[in-house]
Amino acid sequence: MSSDPKAPNPPPRRGPVVIALDEAPPASAFEARPASLPDCDVPPDAEPPPVGRAMARAIAITGGGGAGAGTWFLTSLTALVSFLLSFAALSFVEGLMAAHPVLGWIATALFAAFVLSAVILALREVLAYSRLSSLDRLRSAAEGAFAADDLSAARRVTAALAALYRGRADMEWSARRHADRAEGVLDTETLLALAERDYLAPLDQAARREIEQAARTVAAVTAIVPLALADVAAALFANLRMVRRIAALYGGRAGLFGSLRLLRSVMVHLVATGAVAAGDDLIHSVAGGGLLSKLSRRFGEGVINGALTARVGVAAMEVCRPLHFRALPRPKITNLLSRGLKGLFASDPEPDRKGAAPESP
Repeated sequence: MSSDPKAPNPPPRRGPVVIALDEAPPASAFEARPASLPDCDVPPDAEPPPVGRAMARAIAITGGGGAGAGTWFLTSLTALVSFLLSFAALSFVEGLMAAHPVLGWIATALFAAFVLSAVILALREVLAYSRLSSLDRLRSAAEGAFAADDLSAARRVTAALAALYRGRADMEWSARRHADRAEGVLDTETLLALAERDYLAPLDQAARREIEQAARTVAAVTAIVPLALADVAAALFANLRMVRRIAALYGGRAGLFGSLRLLRSVMVHLVATGAVAAGDDLIHSVAGGGLLSKLSRRFGEGVINGALTARVGVAAMEVCRPLHFRALPRPKITNLLSRGLKGLFASDPEPDRKGAAPESP
């Protein structure tokens, strides 16, 4: 076979080329840190998303700080001022008795009435504290009975629930229903689940409505009122009223100081569970970079404050509820917030209590 000398030579075959490197290239040459990459969705000159400053301040005021130097300072200052005022009042009454006996006796009667009313108020606060403590003990007893699978302890818990809600007109039907259904139950978990459904299901619905109303109030005040501290004051007042009403629903009626203590316990529970920050993806997408913040930044702040108010309400339910959420679902923040904000634009008629299906959590 002869070859043509004018034919072009075929190109030589080339295999893989291996280049030996003295040292490995830095990792930054192949991969970049996520923090160093620019965010393509958010322009560099865009405003930061709303963070709910009013509720953050309210949580810091009510739940910040433990039994430190500031608490001891306020306690000692209150005791000193009370002592000085009492001594001044006694000296005034003694001087008035020496100069004008009739006016002195009148001042003595008024002072005695004030002391009596203060004692009655203190007794009411003590009773309120005891009722709140009874809810904690009942919840602990229910958890112990569930963990130990103790049927007799579970029956004592249900009896305590019946005693707690005895005399309330809104709980008569629930008590009769539970008495009929729990008579032949021989399982601890079933008995506690039955008690939770019978006693606490209607109370949970009422607590959800309180949370929705408070979230709506805080969101509306934040969006409408332009004053700097008005939203903080409205958030404190709305959350205090909400927590107090939720405690009353579950049988823990509290006075003024008891409500403040309960609100502080709720805030501490929020901080302990890490549910203080508004981290829901839905809330951030709607209020942070979505349509609401484009329409009004204050309305976006109102949505975040309403979401944090809803979280405070759910934490209040967990603190005040005599049984933990086990048979019934825990309320969802997004559902509470959506129903609460719906009331800003349209009236939400209250459903019929008898025979109505339970709302979604």
